[in-house]
Amino acid sequence: MRVTGSVVFIVQFLFIVQLLSMGAMEMSGPFWPLHLASMTSQELLSFAGTGVYIAPMLGIILTSAFWGRVGDRIGNKTMMIRALAGLALTQLGLAFANDVWIVLILRFVQGACAGYIAPAQAYGIAMVPASQHTRLFAWLQVSTNTGALLGAITGGAILDLLSFFWINLSASIICALCALLVLLVLPDDGPTKSTSTASPLPEGKNTLRTVNNRAMVGLLLILSLLLMSRMITQTPFSLYVTSLFNAPNWLIGLAYGLQATGVIVSATFWARWFEPHNMHATLKRMLSIIIGCFLITLLLAAVRQTGLFIALYFLWGVLLGATTPILTALISRAAAKGEQSYVLGLTQSISQFASIAGIALGGVTLLWPGLPALFICVAVMYLITFFITLKVSHSSKESNKSIGYEL
Repeated sequence: MRVTGSVVFIVQFLFIVQLLSMGAMEMSGPFWPLHLASMTSQELLSFAGTGVYIAPMLGIILTSAFWGRVGDRIGNKTMMIRALAGLALTQLGLAFANDVWIVLILRFVQGACAGYIAPAQAYGIAMVPASQHTRLFAWLQVSTNTGALLGAITGGAILDLLSFFWINLSASIICALCALLVLLVLPDDGPTKSTSTASPLPEGKNTLRTVNNRAMVGLLLILSLLLMSRMITQTPFSLYVTSLFNAPNWLIGLAYGLQATGVIVSATFWARWFEPHNMHATLKRMLSIIIGCFLITLLLAAVRQTGLFIALYFLWGVLLGATTPILTALISRAAAKGEQSYVLGLTQSISQFASIAGIALGGVTLLWPGLPALFICVAVMYLITFFITLKVSHSSKESNKSIGYEL
């Protein structure tokens, strides 16, 4: 299907807005513990330093599905503006907050009122031809990772030159400008009728929603396990690299950033590789990606050369570019047309919960079996994910045979 100039413009516009808004939020991301240290005691800092990251995730978990339902009824452009306005207002509040409890409350409200990614995805689905949906998710994933990298660098520069106040104030202004741009530039969308996106069933077969729901549960489970596997290293990573390689901070940052860089450079390639295939064929290809992640994390557990470790961490990021956007596109394909916003909001909620669970597993790993076994634990998670994906893939093949069409 030929893609018109207006569709290309919409994709490019969504890419830029997501890059700017994600970059705005990530300007403060790495530096919250430093800021909170000036507000609270050393005893409370551990709790506050964890809470400042988990609070917005909890807000998203509790509200994303609700905002998705609203988006299905009134349109996703309105939800994008609402989310960006929520980010702008809460960042403005955080700029002036000087109490740790106010910061935590505002961060929770930020997650509950914002949630920009899901309505942006749903809006893109409504505007972009179905044949381009996988690439749309890949481009938005690239935008997210690029924004996170550039935002962290920009935030560090602002903190060196000015103060944390200016990080949050700048983020507020950027999000407000993004909301205004979405309002003025993007064409309106409206509520969508609830119709199935899959091929019609043969007469007498009324199991479409059951099949789609069963497929969606399997896909959400795979997505959750992959996110958990990835997030196990979030908390212990700097400790691991410091203790095993005695690496300086800049090298830790380089290794950490190269994983996101791997996602950036590979996501659109993976989208083109996966895009023409149905659910069963896509999951068969996903099995090779998961095995690749398993082997790389085993190697990461074994290597003791800094250069090789960094190279493997980059390759891990390259493989991760084939996970979240591809599975999100499959989940969207399995949803009814009028439920896209709800399903993507639910996906975002589950993704945030899986991320929290992965971070918690990383904390448990620090206690037992300990830092040296960090990547062994990640590899075990990938092995579990492989067998569950194999089961879901087999089930999707049997479903296709039983109802005479392919998801």
